[in-house]
Amino acid sequence: MKYYTLITGASTGIGKALAADFAASGDNLVLVARSGQKLEELAGELRRSCGVDVRVCSQDLGQQEGPASVFGFCSAEGLAVDRLVNCAGFSVAGSFAGMPEEELLQMAMVNMVAVAALTRLFLPSMIGRRRGVVVNIASLAAFQGVPGMAYYSATKAFVLRLTEAIFEELRGSGVRICAVCPGFIDNDQFYNRAGHDRRRIHGPISSLEVVVAAVRRAVSGRSIQVLPTLLDRMMVFSQRFLPRTPIIKIAGFFAGAKEKI
Repeated sequence: MKYYTLITGASTGIGKALAADFAASGDNLVLVARSGQKLEELAGELRRSCGVDVRVCSQDLGQQEGPASVFGFCSAEGLAVDRLVNCAGFSVAGSFAGMPEEELLQMAMVNMVAVAALTRLFLPSMIGRRRGVVVNIASLAAFQGVPGMAYYSATKAFVLRLTEAIFEELRGSGVRICAVCPGFIDNDQFYNRAGHDRRRIHGPISSLEVVVAAVRRAVSGRSIQVLPTLLDRMMVFSQRFLPRTPIIKIAGFFAGAKEKI
């Protein structure tokens, strides 16, 4: 049987970098994003350079029917997905009180609902084959609320907690799930979409390759979560010894996304 790695948010940023990495390792791919043109261009490049089968599913995961449409596409094409990488997601910087309602709804759909729905749809066949792995791209923001990124950090906390619970549910099934929790990443498209001036970020900004390596560790390892860098691990570990108020203030300082009132 031919197996496929499905990557959401594959047209840009982390998703695109992951597509190139998995293809270079010989994985067949299903690429999902809104932009069909960008996906077709990327798919053509990967087919030529890596000799793998790459399928394109242009779908907006911000729409309620999005996850079911992706699953239906794979079912109709007879594609056995044994690796699901939920990478699609976005942020909006600024005051929660001033965030447009449409942005709240879209972020909830893409960052939370689509992740949960796709995981639920693809898990049964993985469990039936007793092989497979789900990697959910969460964030270092999942470990505490981040002023100026309040809703985004809440959505990523959802992803992390969902992953932790499913991890235990899957024990002994032959299927694994893991959350990768990067800090700030060198991805201008992400910051431009968020309206987040990256010059205000006080924390370190890692390369896309750092996240790619972390996803590789998630796929091959047995951990519930993967923190890409030593500093990420130190920041999360230090939270055990500090009260919540200074932790949240520090997070807001590093992010530099909070609006002045």
